[in-house]
Amino acid sequence: MNVSIPNVKVEVHAPICSAAAEMCTPEALRFIGFLNNQFNDRRLALLSARESRSFEYDGGALPQYPLETAQTVRANNSWRCAPPPADIADRRVEITGPVDRKMVINGLNSGASTYMADFEDSSAPTWSVVTEGQRNLRDAVNGTISFTNPANGKVYAPRTDGKLATLLVRPRGWHLDESHVTVNNKVCSGSLFDFGIYFFHNVHNLVKKGSGTYFYLPKLEGYLEARLWNDVFVAAQDYLGVPRGTIRATILLETITAAFEMEEILYEIREHSIGLNCGRWDYIFSYIKKLKYHSDRITPDRAHLTMQSPFMEAYVKKLIHTCHKRGTFAMGGMAATIPIKNDPAANAKAMDDVKKDKLREVSAGHDGTWVAHPALVKIARDIFDKHMSSPNQISLVPVEGGEVTEEQLLELPKVPHGKAITSSGLKHGVEIVLAYSEAWLRGIGCIPLNHKMEDAATAEISRAQIWSWQYHGVQTQDDNQTITKERIKALVSHEVARQQAKKDARGRKWLLAGKLVADMLTKDKLDNFLTSVCYPHVLTTAYEGTTVPEEGWSKL
Repeated sequence: MNVSIPNVKVEVHAPICSAAAEMCTPEALRFIGFLNNQFNDRRLALLSARESRSFEYDGGALPQYPLETAQTVRANNSWRCAPPPADIADRRVEITGPVDRKMVINGLNSGASTYMADFEDSSAPTWSVVTEGQRNLRDAVNGTISFTNPANGKVYAPRTDGKLATLLVRPRGWHLDESHVTVNNKVCSGSLFDFGIYFFHNVHNLVKKGSGTYFYLPKLEGYLEARLWNDVFVAAQDYLGVPRGTIRATILLETITAAFEMEEILYEIREHSIGLNCGRWDYIFSYIKKLKYHSDRITPDRAHLTMQSPFMEAYVKKLIHTCHKRGTFAMGGMAATIPIKNDPAANAKAMDDVKKDKLREVSAGHDGTWVAHPALVKIARDIFDKHMSSPNQISLVPVEGGEVTEEQLLELPKVPHGKAITSSGLKHGVEIVLAYSEAWLRGIGCIPLNHKMEDAATAEISRAQIWSWQYHGVQTQDDNQTITKERIKALVSHEVARQQAKKDARGRKWLLAGKLVADMLTKDKLDNFLTSVCYPHVLTTAYEGTTVPEEGWSKL
């Protein structure tokens, strides 16, 4: 399909299936062309700036509070974010998940305050996932969504008691492309595509309902990236003739660099802001990635990187203080736990841990929290109902969060020698990266694993850790064995063989996943994102020079 507007040519390089035909209309593609023509060069320039900053960190520099905004933004007490819209003034429990039809319905019916439909970490962006997901969200907004399970005939439909969760949408991050679409022969931004298609098809219907288009924005690394989003919002609202502020967005604070620019990020997007969210898992991943060459910043096993870690406690305090100081939401993090059905004792302990986590969040001053499974909605809601009688806690500004130092944002937990980095932690990390990569290659963006819901963020922690451990040549402290490339490759090979021997291995992509994971964990330079490495393997139509095999890796 080709769509042309003056000086802009939009092409779709994928089959026009029924979902794509409905969502990628000529009018919608013109809008995508407009957004990319206006903003994609700035996006690419900001991605280049990320790399420049990363080189500085690789050379020994550490993130710092920006000097140029100290007086104009941080010390300026005259500005506030726009007040929250009435239909999302209460966000005490938010549930997230991918954009397939059944999941969207279950999310809306979950009893949560909001449902974040996710085109990013919990979705693998195959062409069918992206286009069918957009159709599912359009039908959800229109109130026409339903799903019949072909296996048993069970029908899923939105509840009719008025307790549907409010819909939020997370587009892909600035670093991701939508390679099935080109604008002026350049690959389209995944962020602008996801945002643009949803906004184009739904904003007028939502305005008629007295609502707006609400978004979560992932992976921002600094305030100039927030400024770009704000300019996109202004242009999009003007293009479709809706008032400014119709778009509202929560920014996921999930990179270590963004932690030093919280107020600046809110300032840039203040007209469209509905706060910041503690994207805890990606935040840990970003810490490891940005400081990967710092021998004094090597992280212990993932199990030790809890919310009680000094750098995580500092991050939470600063986020809550910053958001409430500026009159907007400070959202808590994800409870990735899922019910353990076959072990009541283990399940009781897991649910108790969730309760403690949510109590910590509401007591700290968060206005709401995230869960990954519907069974956790009531648990989280009960905690927030008991300890937060008002719709939110925005009026409460904790003093201590305003005094967080740069070093506190970087302070790792102290773990006794012998327990910090272990052979079981290494093995477990390899299994997580491999299992997630294999599922992603099949178009599945989140998987239940070891009673947790693993998505790209959690897998990335393990990937970055293992790469860092082998780069620095550290030893697993329980057996005094060095973590080498050969040791990692052997663990990957063993796990691939174990999975290949299972009855359900047919149709899976363990061989390809094993090859990619072994390379990612042992190559000389750490890849920025697992999803970027895997993306060429899920394209419906590969471009010249990027054609890749889907099977046939005979050995690692």
